[in-house]
Amino acid sequence: MFSTMDPLAGSRWSDPGTVAGFTKSAPNAVLLQFAEEEFRRSGRKYALDLDCGAGRNAVPIARLGWKVLGTDLSWPMLCAAARRTWEARLDDHLCLVLAPMERIPVRDRSVDLLIADGIWNLARSAAQFRRARREAARVAKSRAGLFVFTFSRNTFPPETEPVPGEPFVFTQFSGDPQCFLTETQLIAELDRVGFVPDPGVPIREYNRPQAGDLCSGAMPAIYEAAFRRAG
Repeated sequence: MFSTMDPLAGSRWSDPGTVAGFTKSAPNAVLLQFAEEEFRRSGRKYALDLDCGAGRNAVPIARLGWKVLGTDLSWPMLCAAARRTWEARLDDHLCLVLAPMERIPVRDRSVDLLIADGIWNLARSAAQFRRARREAARVAKSRAGLFVFTFSRNTFPPETEPVPGEPFVFTQFSGDPQCFLTETQLIAELDRVGFVPDPGVPIREYNRPQAGDLCSGAMPAIYEAAFRRAG
């Protein structure tokens, strides 16, 4: 890791309680299965975990044999991930870097597996979201896998309006601008940078409110899916 500056100092993402909670969080089981199958099927070895947090996914993926780069903007989260990496004796398989999602410190076409688990929904504008997905496409090798876990537009009733001038940015969930895409928008946005849906993890939606339910604001609807870099 480098730099002891914390761009998220004072935010909930660097709050000790939040960091402690993420340190105890279990990995995403669907992601781990996808990563294991990718490693066994292709023999490829370089993975990028965007917004790796305290390493809940990065550490077990490194344990599978991947060479993992984990990025995050919270210095305390990266410190927690570093402790987990050291405790698991995976220092030679997991490197951690303080970096934003739209400026990845990785050379072009060098990554075999990209993980965007709960990060792109934090983009504050469509422009930032699109810079991030272009960066993912830039670093992805041909046929690289991409695992996505992101907020769904179905979090809100159909009449809920996005931020003026924005196609899929809303503030009604947390008060902060965040991205909530429809399934069609998600597929189209990724298709524009060369990622197509992968049948290994078909698009699933979690926590979608039932008709007539009121949005409590406690839990967003979420899409989970795998994509693959074409060409």
